[in-house]
Amino acid sequence: MIQLVDVCKSFENKEALKHINLGINEGETLAIIGGSGSGKSTLLRLLIGLIRPTSGEILVRGRDMARMDEAQLDELRLHMGMVFQYSALFDSMSVGDNVAFGLREHTNKSEAEIARIVREKLALVGLEGVEQMMPNELSGGMKKRVGLARAIAIEPSIIFYDEPSSGLDPIMTERIDELIVSTRQRLGVTSVVVTHDMASACRIADRIAMIYEGELIAVDTTENFKQLRDERVQAFFHTLRTVK
Repeated sequence: MIQLVDVCKSFENKEALKHINLGINEGETLAIIGGSGSGKSTLLRLLIGLIRPTSGEILVRGRDMARMDEAQLDELRLHMGMVFQYSALFDSMSVGDNVAFGLREHTNKSEAEIARIVREKLALVGLEGVEQMMPNELSGGMKKRVGLARAIAIEPSIIFYDEPSSGLDPIMTERIDELIVSTRQRLGVTSVVVTHDMASACRIADRIAMIYEGELIAVDTTENFKQLRDERVQAFFHTLRTVK
């Protein structure tokens, strides 16, 4: 689905990412972990086309994003959903209008069809009958779920998640993790989850990739990742000895 080939990204004199080579398989969930400033957020911005690599290729179904113009990138993004770290809901819009936003902007569907899709997607994330509520009436967990409903409303083939457990308590974090897994199972989407939460990564991912100081230092299945002896990897497990 996605192939990164010798991708580098620099900002002025700082190398944020160094020679990243990574394949993301169709239908899998890949968790990208790393500490603050490691480069994982830069990698996410590259994957969704917000910034371009300094060098290298980012191939999505064989097409190089780095060589696309803005119109081509916009067309590609119609096949991508994004769940933001802090939900990024429009405060002045109802829940229903937030979920409908992409459909109204990028499709010619009737309002009746849009309303049907909004109800359907909210039901998929366990939020029925909340279309008229405003974002300030929602809990943090509900906002995350509305953000996911908005992301899947356009029926993307790829969903990107930016720190989906950020700001949530452990119980709600597990519920969001379960939702990420069930969304992948129901819709067959390819999922890329950027997180610093190792426990969450182990629950949701088929494979885990770790970025450290701009370098990709490990990629493996979740079970194998736990066995890696690299001390930088093990540091992420230091407080996670109960993960099986």
